[in-house]
Amino acid sequence: MARQERSAPRLTASLMIAIAIPLAGCRDSAIGATGARSVRRPYSTTFPLTENPISESGSWVGGSGGGATFASLWARGRIWRGGRLWGNVQTASGLAYGVSEPTEFGDPTAILAGKWGPAQTVTATVKINKIPTGRCCHEVELRLRTTISPHSITGYEAYCSVMPSNPYCHIARWNGPNGSYWNFETGKSAIYIRDGDVMKATITGTNPTVITLYRNGAQILQATDSGSAGGGFGAFGPWISGNPGIGFYDNPDSNWKYFGFSSFSATDGGDGSGNR
Repeated sequence: MARQERSAPRLTASLMIAIAIPLAGCRDSAIGATGARSVRRPYSTTFPLTENPISESGSWVGGSGGGATFASLWARGRIWRGGRLWGNVQTASGLAYGVSEPTEFGDPTAILAGKWGPAQTVTATVKINKIPTGRCCHEVELRLRTTISPHSITGYEAYCSVMPSNPYCHIARWNGPNGSYWNFETGKSAIYIRDGDVMKATITGTNPTVITLYRNGAQILQATDSGSAGGGFGAFGPWISGNPGIGFYDNPDSNWKYFGFSSFSATDGGDGSGNR
């Protein structure tokens, strides 16, 4: 491949050692994606608070809820740290950005709490304080129909590089286990996201499920999921429920404040009960 990007499978099937280590007193407990709080929709924010992890009065569920109580050595990647498989998102001075990446593909993740309908639209404005350089990868990510539970994150991710030297965008299905994903978009988009760009992702349908990614109003990618096997993994999904949110990826360094989102909004087509 001419350029390096995060497109190889995140987990090899042979690494399935299920040794779990209990962690007493961990601050984050494993939380279901729906959470306990009802979030009014449409939801929008400019991240005015300084929070680690992001909460906004209980409106968000952090990625560290998945795998916070137990750690499993089947998680491919970096050495286990504190039992967390995925990182959280923090906010400060109008910027949402990653906290840490406890495993190789433990993307800092945050999704909105409450019950969300399946037809979702997520929009976010990208903020680049300093353009990342060096090796791959640095990414901004939009989440759709995402569920966080112990040792598992399922759902969909539309993501783009913020590196001019490594331009790409993808749409991925998260299968559940840490490192198990599949980039399954139609076509290829060799672009990167600049400061001030507006990313939007939509999801519709159940089987198949259709995810579409836009940059500044123009469609750049689309993916269709019918639950097929792909990416070196078995059949998963299609995911027909879950919540919208955001995520980030910074594999080579810890310069999380270099890039993030300055605004975010999400809406749906209702929760199936007639409520908004």
